[in-house]
Amino acid sequence: MDLWLGLMSGTSMDAVDAALVSFDHKSLQVHHTASLPYPDQLRQRLILATRNQANPDELGELDSLVGQHFAEAGAALIDQSGIDPRQIRAVGSHGQTIRHQPSGNAPFSTQIGNAAWLAERLGIAAVSDFRSRDIAAGGQGAPLVPAFHRWLFASQEQDRCILNLGGIANITWLPAASRKPIIGFDTGPANALLDAWCLDQTGRHYDEDGHLAREGATCPELLASMLSDAYFSKPAPKSTGKERFNIDWIHTHLKRFEGLPTEDVQRTLLQLTVTTILQQLPQESAEMAVYACGGGTFNHLLMNELRLGLGSVAFHTTADLGLHPQWVEPVAFAWLARQAILRLPGNVPEVTGASGERILGAVYLP
Repeated sequence: MDLWLGLMSGTSMDAVDAALVSFDHKSLQVHHTASLPYPDQLRQRLILATRNQANPDELGELDSLVGQHFAEAGAALIDQSGIDPRQIRAVGSHGQTIRHQPSGNAPFSTQIGNAAWLAERLGIAAVSDFRSRDIAAGGQGAPLVPAFHRWLFASQEQDRCILNLGGIANITWLPAASRKPIIGFDTGPANALLDAWCLDQTGRHYDEDGHLAREGATCPELLASMLSDAYFSKPAPKSTGKERFNIDWIHTHLKRFEGLPTEDVQRTLLQLTVTTILQQLPQESAEMAVYACGGGTFNHLLMNELRLGLGSVAFHTTADLGLHPQWVEPVAFAWLARQAILRLPGNVPEVTGASGERILGAVYLP
């Protein structure tokens, strides 16, 4: 039995999640999981890098430091599992996104975390840089998880929408029985703005369980200003990140609302996440069920507001489909590493806009 190791750190930049997995024809087994938080200093340096406040020397050093941290996360999981590393066929590393610019004359998406450190530290083939090939083929390079969602979660009987609540929210629409092509795109911010405002105002990296937002009230005028951002009405394929939705974006919209209480801004940002998701969900199926995953599922206020907004639409987490919401993305990158090693495509062209299916990832051999 081949094992595959997936490593993921999303736009929230809180920790590296690691999952050790084996795959069957249309099923998987998660053998072990672990998380390794970023040290505060490294996380702060990464936040500055996403704001274009890092020179080439700093970016080069961060590339190595993040690679080393990912390697430590993988090594810790292997040690805890007691698994012989020789049983692991490859490790798939998402890396840490610093900049995502998939349009223009020279599109790119930069995930730092040099995977050579993984191959060196673990003695296992390491697959990374999953987005570049899709971008070279004319795609957005994101979101990448819809191919995995289709492989694991698609149903012959039920229309399903997989909602990932990471720093950025993205959806994968999986019509039953493959009647229509799947749809996937980033809807906009999920936790990114909530975390950024909470850090800016309180020094805490995130609003645990939405406590700060619960103390506030939505400001309709501020919400309307934020909703006017052109990204939300842009047609798919589309993807975004912290290069657009960040603390500066919040302060730009707040210029006309000086003196608004911190908690009201937090509640309005939460409502922005809810509204932009609900407005962009497919409306084609009355029988659709929505399954959420990602860190946002631990914010009960956010989940309750989504549940209320969905009305009669069934709302669950991916735990009801057999995979805990925290581990969907690291498992997805283990699956993408498997696709690369087996020379199978990892993208969905109708999602990313690429000119065709492509094998994704660069491989560092042990």
